[in-house]
Amino acid sequence: MRRILRLVVTAAALAAAAQACAQDEAASRYPNRAVKINIAARVIADRLTKMWGQPFVVENRPGAGGNLGAEAVAQAEPDGYTLLAAQPAPLTTNVVMYKKLSFDPAAFEPLAIMTSIPNTLAVRLDLPAASIAELIAYAKANPGKLNFGSQGVGTTPHLTGELFARLTGTKLTHVPYRGTAQAVNDLVAGNVDMLFFQLDSVREQYRAHKVKMLAVTTAARIASVPEVPTMEEAGVKDFRSDSWNALAAPPKTPAPIVAKLNDAINAVLKEPETAEHLRSMNMTPVGGAPDAAKNFIRQETERWGEVIRAAKISLD
Repeated sequence: MRRILRLVVTAAALAAAAQACAQDEAASRYPNRAVKINIAARVIADRLTKMWGQPFVVENRPGAGGNLGAEAVAQAEPDGYTLLAAQPAPLTTNVVMYKKLSFDPAAFEPLAIMTSIPNTLAVRLDLPAASIAELIAYAKANPGKLNFGSQGVGTTPHLTGELFARLTGTKLTHVPYRGTAQAVNDLVAGNVDMLFFQLDSVREQYRAHKVKMLAVTTAARIASVPEVPTMEEAGVKDFRSDSWNALAAPPKTPAPIVAKLNDAINAVLKEPETAEHLRSMNMTPVGGAPDAAKNFIRQETERWGEVIRAAKISLD
């Protein structure tokens, strides 16, 4: 029995060693053909194309809150030639909101968090509140009267509004739109009271004095609007709502390929030209190790999951 057991263990060890060698060989040759990235990560894709001399092709697959693109990547060969570029929903909140998903978000191999994108609270110009404290007081004096827009049920602006109501003890009415432009136009026209949108969506209207910006939802103030306080500074503790972009590989992608992609992504994000390009679009380069990205995504899933369950948000 001992002899047989040793033979079995040796055979298993040889098989594992052979698999590791095959993975290392594949990683050494990677990439040697076009790499497809679903959804959008054009800045990073362009830089990786120049770095490796192989095309990184961005394929937009919108629909179902990002689920269609995520499903396609989840079912792709785990060889590093099909990647997922996604904002939070398909990797975090959709698993809590949707009754059924055809993929497991936790099974992806996160490569890195590429960028962080600041959100802000903008209100209509004639709203009788010039600060967060005044807004909370007005909302409490008029429960349910104030509304806030979003790009749809379950989007980051929707969840951010629910988080604000929860942390401030106010009651707000959600108004879902089908996109950004109409919601911003309605804010300018005074047809909706508030938006928890990305800074770039409302900065032009704020600069033109067509809306008021009461706070940014990041941990620190934003350089392009330094006069606008953070939610924490305005008195709403434990409030943070950044959007972000992540790159992930299909489940079971070999570790050497994950490591090679992670090294390349971090190198690109550290390039002064790339960093400046991203900052010009109000995106902060992040980067870091795959394990850090995985832990961050898990924490975001838990954090927003509490908001989703408390607000009883559910999608088919």
